[in-house]
Amino acid sequence: MFEDTALSLQQVSKRFGGLVAVDDVSFDVRQHEILGLIGPNGSGKTTLLNMISGRLRLTSGRIDLFGVRLSGRAAFRIARRGVARTFQLVRILPAMTVKENVASGGVFAYRRYWGAELESRVSYLLRQVDLAGKEGMPVGALTYIDQKRVELARALMSDPKLLLLDEWLAGLNPTEMKVGIELINGLRFEGRCIIVVEHAMDAIRSLCDRCVVINSGAKIAEGTPGDVLNNAEVIRAYLGDEHA
Repeated sequence: MFEDTALSLQQVSKRFGGLVAVDDVSFDVRQHEILGLIGPNGSGKTTLLNMISGRLRLTSGRIDLFGVRLSGRAAFRIARRGVARTFQLVRILPAMTVKENVASGGVFAYRRYWGAELESRVSYLLRQVDLAGKEGMPVGALTYIDQKRVELARALMSDPKLLLLDEWLAGLNPTEMKVGIELINGLRFEGRCIIVVEHAMDAIRSLCDRCVVINSGAKIAEGTPGDVLNNAEVIRAYLGDEHA
């Protein structure tokens, strides 16, 4: 483990009956680092995020954040330790406005805000994700990219130490993708570490300091984006033996 380690996964496994979804995976995420978690569909990436965030309990292994054990804690207690996330399918509160959706993230999680401080932080984050002026809109009236922005702002609302982004860039057009990459890249300078699950390799190359690659639940490679994307085992996992 490095001295600047923020998150540490140690021999983490998850089984659903006879199915091994995650198999003895270990890796660290350092402070201010953006780590790409990549692999073919069904490889176990979202299951790993679900274990880090407490949606799923580990079958075995251990997860620590800044030396404090997360594994075994309830999801809301992990959130209050400074972990926030987005989901593959956008999760918003459909009966609420944009402002109310974002504000909810500052009431229940790591760093909680009330009154004028809450109003100020909501306004700041809506500007940060380019939603200023849409505070009063019902979230159901937003475009897909704007709903994603709402979800990201809500995740950032509590000023998390660790941000988990599960395919947040998926479904964006090239212009939106560029804006999204710049936004995520800027978050590291706010003192966060970030795990990005993403299939867009251009985004992985642009954003990530290191990558962990998993296939069939097991880690098969770790290193810089350039190293892992040229790894024969990684190419085989994505494209088949004839391309390795």
